[in-house]
Amino acid sequence: MAKYRICLIEGDGIGHEVIPAARRVLEAAGLDAEYVTAEAGYEYFLDHGTSVPPQTYGAVESTDATLFGAATSPSGEKPDGFFGAIRHLRKKYNLYANVRPTRTRPVPGAYENVDLVIVRENTQGLYVEQERRYGDTAIADTVITKDASERIGRFAVDLALKRRGKLTVVHKANVLPVTQGLFMDTVLAQTQGQEGLNTGTMIVDNAAMQLVRNPGQFDVMVMTNMFGDILSDLAAGLVGGLGIAASGNIGDKFGIFESVHGSAPDIAGQGISNPTATILAAVLMLDHLGAHDTARRIDDAVNTVLAEGPRTRDLGGTAGTKEFTDAVIARLK
Repeated sequence: MAKYRICLIEGDGIGHEVIPAARRVLEAAGLDAEYVTAEAGYEYFLDHGTSVPPQTYGAVESTDATLFGAATSPSGEKPDGFFGAIRHLRKKYNLYANVRPTRTRPVPGAYENVDLVIVRENTQGLYVEQERRYGDTAIADTVITKDASERIGRFAVDLALKRRGKLTVVHKANVLPVTQGLFMDTVLAQTQGQEGLNTGTMIVDNAAMQLVRNPGQFDVMVMTNMFGDILSDLAAGLVGGLGIAASGNIGDKFGIFESVHGSAPDIAGQGISNPTATILAAVLMLDHLGAHDTARRIDDAVNTVLAEGPRTRDLGGTAGTKEFTDAVIARLK
């Protein structure tokens, strides 16, 4: 029996290219794993009327972790019955911590000495998707609870203590003292008495500027859902873009790991997508599972190929998905 069972969900668009690439890398690294494939996303919705079928729930629940490719979320008014697959899975499995590492990689234009993690509360804030419209007025609820803030606070504290011991609580409590104030105060309460932890707070707009001016000052940053969504993409831009940005959605029982980029329908099916983000999402998954040696080998192989080539087009090269993946596998061997 394999040591690990991994669920693979390709999703939409280039997900059909980057997930098979990541699987090839995992297999080449010698991971003792059984792979279970499942379906979810907008393409599945168009064919079947639901974004996530029951059998996908079974696949997620019967495996040790899930690797997710990419999801399309149509803009404007959503079709009746449609819901975003990845957001739905986050909520269903209470994957309350979205973890986005940002580290300098050997690619053109990357900032030097960046090594930070954005921890984003993944279940609340404006992303509860409770909107309504009254004529020309539209209103969206934001939900912040003490329980969820305590939970993400504990997660961020534990992560910071495993890293360099510095935690920045990002907020907008100066304008929104009730909701953002509750989040900030509750997270700060989790830091009390934590020996070796250096804690600070920062208003979100200042945090955006400081990320651009001096990202090396940050270690772990924790914030509410929308702020984390925005600042983590900004941080990715410092080190090469979304093509190399990976994330984990982690709860007490389940973990779903994904590339941050979208489904890129303009290049889907052409074999030119960059699989780096999905391969690095697999690295996060391996660390979550405790397969640290395999994770480091894959991470090192990716770095070597990013440094020496071949690179994909978004990073200034000419390689396609297969050529880049082949190069990573060659480095592993």
